[in-house]
Amino acid sequence: MPRAQFVLYDGFDPLDVVGPFEVLSAGREFLGGGLDLELVTAEGPRVVEPGMPGLSLTATGTVDPSAPGYVIVPGAAGSVETITALLARFAGGEAAPLLRQAFDNPEITVVGVCGGSLAMATAGLLDGRHATTHVLGHDALASTGATAVRARVVDDGDLITAGGVTSGIDVGLYLLERDFGPRIAHAVEQMIEHDRRGTTWKNTGLAPTGAVA
Repeated sequence: MPRAQFVLYDGFDPLDVVGPFEVLSAGREFLGGGLDLELVTAEGPRVVEPGMPGLSLTATGTVDPSAPGYVIVPGAAGSVETITALLARFAGGEAAPLLRQAFDNPEITVVGVCGGSLAMATAGLLDGRHATTHVLGHDALASTGATAVRARVVDDGDLITAGGVTSGIDVGLYLLERDFGPRIAHAVEQMIEHDRRGTTWKNTGLAPTGAVA
């Protein structure tokens, strides 16, 4: 059974987790099962404090880079300075080697939500890859060696990234459409009353003349 692993760390942004979690959970219901969802950390089961006080989540497992499915990395919450420090700490911590192994697994799609992609890029995991992040982090993302794209959702094969916080809902819907079909994604859209924004960017097709990536 494919697994969606949500990688928690101290200071994470709750909506980056709860948004796509609810979307994929609803998709699982419409699929009649077939998708396992789990909150994990690099260190193992524990209570994890977000960047916003009062909404702790409990991780029940450890990141498993051998499990087929999705590994989803959220961004952080707080002031700009706090977020920068939290993402840098995550990039230098125990999660980065596990994420590198996940990228090496052809049965895993790694997903970055908001600052999650910047955290992975800071860890040197997105060199040469197309990705997006929160609008305030695009210059920082580009400075890591990644190709920053101004889009709501960017599909770079085994790497899917989403922009600002609410785009986690959009990326969850995109994953359902891409891997399980548009009718499943549409059913979830109808249930949660959310219309996706923008066109998912892919490095395919004709390049528009004079356009900014």
